[in-house]
Amino acid sequence: MAAAKNAFYAQSGGVTAVINASACGVIETARKHTDKITNVYAGRNGIIGALTEDLIDTSLESAEDIAALRHTPSGAFGSCRYKLKGLEESKAEYERLIEIFKAHNIGYFFYNGGGDSADTCHKISQISEKMGFPIQAIHVPKTVDNDLPITDVCPGFGSVAKYIAISTREASYDVNSMAKTSTKVFVLEVMGRHAGWIAAAGGLAADADNDIPVVILFPEVEFNQDAFINKVKEKIEQYGYCSIVVSEGAHWPDGKFLAEQGTRDAFGHAQLGGAAPVVANMVKDALGHKFHWAVADYLQRAARHIASKTDVEQAYALGKAAVEMALAGDNAVMPTIDRKSDLPYVWDIGQANLEDVANVEKMMPKEFITEDGFGITDACRRYLTPLIEGEDYPPYENGMPKYVTLKNNPVAKILNTEFEI
Repeated sequence: MAAAKNAFYAQSGGVTAVINASACGVIETARKHTDKITNVYAGRNGIIGALTEDLIDTSLESAEDIAALRHTPSGAFGSCRYKLKGLEESKAEYERLIEIFKAHNIGYFFYNGGGDSADTCHKISQISEKMGFPIQAIHVPKTVDNDLPITDVCPGFGSVAKYIAISTREASYDVNSMAKTSTKVFVLEVMGRHAGWIAAAGGLAADADNDIPVVILFPEVEFNQDAFINKVKEKIEQYGYCSIVVSEGAHWPDGKFLAEQGTRDAFGHAQLGGAAPVVANMVKDALGHKFHWAVADYLQRAARHIASKTDVEQAYALGKAAVEMALAGDNAVMPTIDRKSDLPYVWDIGQANLEDVANVEKMMPKEFITEDGFGITDACRRYLTPLIEGEDYPPYENGMPKYVTLKNNPVAKILNTEFEI
């Protein structure tokens, strides 16, 4: 029987309300297989922790605290936005990672993130083989944007969708009550650079029992100012008010974002923020109505108190599956959610090759967006509804949710050499 090795787990990119549930799934499952996985080391602040040999010893955390990760938001070990480029461009970094893994007898790599981390995970599996120290690299999907291919849904999205759907409905009730003499337009800006999944969730605010006027601006639909203003005008004339959900990635026909600030993040992406006031003032200038706007920002992805039960269960299941796949000998793969039916909602765990996942974005399909480009279809509603269903409240104490803060004690350094990030 092969000698047991340690595992390395890291969180990448923007955190979510349920990423720690995946961490819980990874660690709890690994602890049941100590004959093959001696210990799980976590990277402090994601992959940076591996590059700087700043590892966290999760064996020093109690079973109760690890279990509490399931209901705790954010990234318990710290995340980062740090992209390793191609094997040639970032050769020194990949070699450093393998050097660290070799020093700490790490044979399993679990990277919990979105498309960029899937790419990193795939490259590590390749270069480790070339360097003679093979690493089983398994990607654990996570992204509120829901834009990873093959998997039916990405953990983190269901809870954000639930938050946005509820917030849009509640704010709409508020605006409706004041529309006669005050605010007639409410604009909510949500995340989603290229894919409008989160914005689409705002459409769930309206249903057979809640006749709410909602106009949605998707990244997949080029922004047409005249058509937009006419749609808002039509809704206000019919209902007396209108709620607008705008994706941060909404853009003009020339590709420029409504919210573009002219700056770039660590991945080279245009930094966005400000679509809501742009849209609100556009309506004010054209129609003269008083407005209010809000940016959901971190609130939408941190709201563990209102997380979707479906999302929590899937996040944990994918963390668990990642370990099981590694123990089965799989490499350069990602566990996926496979939908079997909408009603009742039935899903299972599948598997995708990382070469088919890395650097591929899943956009909203055309059949999910209404013909006028401002709403969701019944097909989209059937897709979204099961993902926001169920409640999984955290424990409360003194009226506040009780979350866990881990000790995050460091692993003793072996190489103890500096590496510049």
